[in-house]
Amino acid sequence: MANNCQVDTTILDEISDKFIVPWLEFSREEFKFMLSSCNNSFTPGPDKLSWNHLKIIFEDNECLDTFVRIANAYINLGYWPSHFKISTTIVIPKPNKKSYDSPKSFRPIVLLNTMGKLIEKVIGERLQFNTVSNNFIYLSQLGGLKFKSMVDTGIALMHAIQTGWIKNLTTNTLAFDITQFFPSLNHQLLSLIIKKVGFDQRINSFFTNYLVNRKTNYS
Repeated sequence: MANNCQVDTTILDEISDKFIVPWLEFSREEFKFMLSSCNNSFTPGPDKLSWNHLKIIFEDNECLDTFVRIANAYINLGYWPSHFKISTTIVIPKPNKKSYDSPKSFRPIVLLNTMGKLIEKVIGERLQFNTVSNNFIYLSQLGGLKFKSMVDTGIALMHAIQTGWIKNLTTNTLAFDITQFFPSLNHQLLSLIIKKVGFDQRINSFFTNYLVNRKTNYS
């Protein structure tokens, strides 16, 4: 939604560019590790494959190696197949509501093709590892990161409060949510951020293709 909006890219000027780190090809172990943590009871997407299906298929190393080669090809070509961009959106009721006569009593969930989701999970794991390891993420960024928890959030908040007490100050907390932040993220700005992090051009090209021409079917 923000692609045609004017964006001030100079906000990134104060962030120094990280050294470009070559993107290593995916390994068999990365997919095995990520697949092992996937819950078999999750609802499959349009391809009707469950996580359990993939776990059985990938017991054959030849099948797994072929899948890994395909995933590596997507990165090298900067391409994300159209059938992975098609999803099914299902509206489900929220549990334990007194009444279901209001739209707020329901929420949509998006079901993607399972094979594409697995590749996305492995890419996400790699992106986070590389981004954290080169100190690109601010230390107080706690949400959505591995090895971060509510305990870390509480410790950071208490540190801010006690620092204020030492200076005879009162601490106030302001919390807010940016509605629809990710669907509204400008692609040009995202591309510049990827360069700042230090990912090579193949990753930039991949996400340029990954983000566009997506479709969903409502069920």
